[in-house]
Amino acid sequence: MPKFAANLTMLFNEVGFLDRFGEAARAGFEGVEFLFPYAYEATQIAERLAANKLALVLHNLPAGDWDAGERGIACHPDRKGEFQDGVGRAIEYAKALGVPQLNCLVGIKPRNVTDGAAYGTVVDNLRFAAAALKAEGIGLLVEPINTFDIPGFYLSGTEQALGIIRETGSDNIRVQYDIYHMQRMEGELAATIKASLPMIGHIQLADNPGRFEPGTGEINYRYLFGMLDEIGYTGWIGCEYKPKNGTVAGLTWMAEHGV
Repeated sequence: MPKFAANLTMLFNEVGFLDRFGEAARAGFEGVEFLFPYAYEATQIAERLAANKLALVLHNLPAGDWDAGERGIACHPDRKGEFQDGVGRAIEYAKALGVPQLNCLVGIKPRNVTDGAAYGTVVDNLRFAAAALKAEGIGLLVEPINTFDIPGFYLSGTEQALGIIRETGSDNIRVQYDIYHMQRMEGELAATIKASLPMIGHIQLADNPGRFEPGTGEINYRYLFGMLDEIGYTGWIGCEYKPKNGTVAGLTWMAEHGV
C-alpha cells in the first residue's frame, strides 16, 4: 500500500507552520510535504522533522513571487538566470533536509511569449535542473496543473508533461501526478496512471469538486487506492487537500477508505 504524506501547506493550518510538524506526527503521518521552505532557516525545519521522526518527501523549487500571483517561472524566457539561481537554492535546502525529490511548477505563460518560446524555455530549464539535481542525488518532478484554478498555467496535461520530459533527454525527471488536477483536466485517472506508472515519481490527492478530502466528491478513491496497490506503486501520496471541517476531524477518510 502506498504511504501518505501530510501536505503542511494545506493541512493542520489551524496552527503556525512550524507547529504543523508535531500535529502531523500526532495524527499518525510518517511523511510530510509542503510548497516552499524558503521563509525559514533549514535548521528550523530540520529540527522539527527530527523531533517528530518525520520524512520530508518533497518541496518545490522557488516559483517567483507567489504572493503576487506567480506560480513558477520555468516558462519565462527572460528569467532563466533567476530559475537557475533558484535551483541552487533549492538544492541547498534539499541537502540540509534530506529531501529525495524536488518539484518544479513551470508557471503561467506570459502573454507576450509564444507557445514555441515557452516550450523551449521549459525544456532548457528542466534539462538544467535535472542535471544539477542528479549531481546531488536528487530527483526532479514536474507537475501538470488544471487551468480552472490557475488560468494560463503552461503545463496542464499528462501527455504534455511526458512529451517535455522526453524532449529534455534526461533520465532524472518524473511526473508529479496530482489526481485532483488531472481529474479536472482529463479524467481517465486509472488508465492514465497505469499507462504512465514508470514515469510517475509522486502522487497527490484531493477530491473534486472543492478540493476537499477523499470521500467528499466524485472521485472513487477506494478504487484508486486498490488499483495503486495492485499495480505496485510504492511511493508517497501527498494529501494536498483543503480540510472541509478541520484537519483532524476530516482524517476519518483514511479509515473509511481502508488505508
